[in-house]
Amino acid sequence: MTRENLAEVLEEIALLLELKAENPFKIRAYRQGAETVRNYDGDILDLAEKNELTGIKGIGDALRDKLHELASTGKLEFHEKLRAEFPADIFELFDLQGLGPKKIKALYDVLAITSIADLKAACEAGNVAGLPGFGAKTQTKILEAIALRETFADTFLLGGITPLVEEITGLLRLHPEVSRVAYAGSFRRAKETVHDLDFLVATKEPALVCEDFTTLPQVASIIACGETKASVRLKNGLQCDLRAVSNAQFPFALQYFTGSKEHNVAIRSLALKQGLSLNEYGFTPVAADSDPLPEIDEEADIYRALGLDFIPPELRENRGEIEAAADHTLPKLVELTQLRGTFHNHTTASDGHDTLEAMADEAIDLGLQYLGIADHSKSSFQANGLDETRLLDQVAAIAKLNASYEDFRLFAGSEVDILKDCTLDFEDALLARLDYCVASVHASFTLTEEEMTRRICRAMENEHVTMLGHLTGRLLLKREPYAVNHAMVIDCAAETRTIIELNCSPMRLDMDWRWWKRARDKGVLCSINPDAHSTARLHHIGLGVRLARKGWLRKQDVFNTKSVGEVEAFLKTPKGKR
Repeated sequence: MTRENLAEVLEEIALLLELKAENPFKIRAYRQGAETVRNYDGDILDLAEKNELTGIKGIGDALRDKLHELASTGKLEFHEKLRAEFPADIFELFDLQGLGPKKIKALYDVLAITSIADLKAACEAGNVAGLPGFGAKTQTKILEAIALRETFADTFLLGGITPLVEEITGLLRLHPEVSRVAYAGSFRRAKETVHDLDFLVATKEPALVCEDFTTLPQVASIIACGETKASVRLKNGLQCDLRAVSNAQFPFALQYFTGSKEHNVAIRSLALKQGLSLNEYGFTPVAADSDPLPEIDEEADIYRALGLDFIPPELRENRGEIEAAADHTLPKLVELTQLRGTFHNHTTASDGHDTLEAMADEAIDLGLQYLGIADHSKSSFQANGLDETRLLDQVAAIAKLNASYEDFRLFAGSEVDILKDCTLDFEDALLARLDYCVASVHASFTLTEEEMTRRICRAMENEHVTMLGHLTGRLLLKREPYAVNHAMVIDCAAETRTIIELNCSPMRLDMDWRWWKRARDKGVLCSINPDAHSTARLHHIGLGVRLARKGWLRKQDVFNTKSVGEVEAFLKTPKGKR
């Protein structure tokens, strides 16, 4: 039993209760409990086993008792009885974009659909289109979603597997025969999605460590286990490889297995020009009469030996980082500790899980100096968007809370829909009463690239639009981005002095990291925003920093590294004078 097991059981209970159309507050309690379990600073598993969870925010008496039963016995009777009411495969239906509990319940009740395979067959036979609330268009979209899922069957979200990577890394560090541990591969480079995980250890007992690796609690099956390498399939389906090397080989293995392939090819080519052959085991001289080999203790020593500054892992994509390292012009990348606050966060006023006060308290606990609240606007009816009256009531509530703070500030904003006709969901007179505005597209995704680009640029031309939210509307592994011209949007943002957010929800990570260097060079500011719909999701700002670093961003390029005073002054300054 692990922390993740506890959270997964609570989340599964929430899904089952949704299928049963239970009280939404009860469902929300289980979801909040899962997030509390995942993000609690202490040993939540130990506390649950000892039944010492009383007083932990987000865990009431009922959840406390269930977590105690689960942690102490390894199972939960309430969960098992609930699960027995439904087929095991029905949970995979929740992974499909556009299918919520109500539709899944209808598919189950009417057509006895219990898996994606069943659903695909029913759609192909035309049976789904005839269900109330579905239709031919919905049936087509379901087939598209199934095809997209099949395309990404062996792909995982960077943010989704981060806790798992940390768990495995921690377990490897505890091994008595291991002296150094690191994760590598695309995860270390902060790619938005990954296909597998790579771990490295330095050890004098490689075979023993490899064998022990295959017995970790996260492992479902063993693919291979040898003297220096082991490959396993984890319980979530992800392949995970371990390579065991000597302490002297460790820096070379870390550099090699971090990649990318293109970066490594360029680095090896550079080494050859200097008379050195480089691989995952070390340097070897090309000529017999070569100079003595450089002394290498750490990964950074490899780059220094080649006349380069150390290249942070996030930049290793062969996109100009090697030339910059040779010219000593690599940027000093932004750090998590430099973030002072964040914007684009939701509360229970719209579709968030936590209150305004709870979101503020969590931000304070995180050490932030300010928090921007941007609940949905009225056209996002599916997200309980605020109308003008409710928004002004929230502005007043924020002002009242601010009066009670000494070293913290809430900013009153709104995530305002950019409508299909290029107008905004609120009038300028109302937007002028806010501290800031995030403008986002939430509907009409099928416009042409030209139409969508014009729609977004028109919004940024508005004096009251502070920042652009999730530029492409993508949901990684679930929904493709809508067509939009990134270069034109970036140019427009530069001209109108509009911030572009890096939405660091693990499913979005939007704007894509490949465009941030262009935006930076154009003078466009980035705001690292978690799009948090709960207190736990405020913690995604750390993921956002990883992607900002991958986009070559420095402290001065990120809006929310500014102090409270600097933010206040910025927001009060007309866009044309910023």
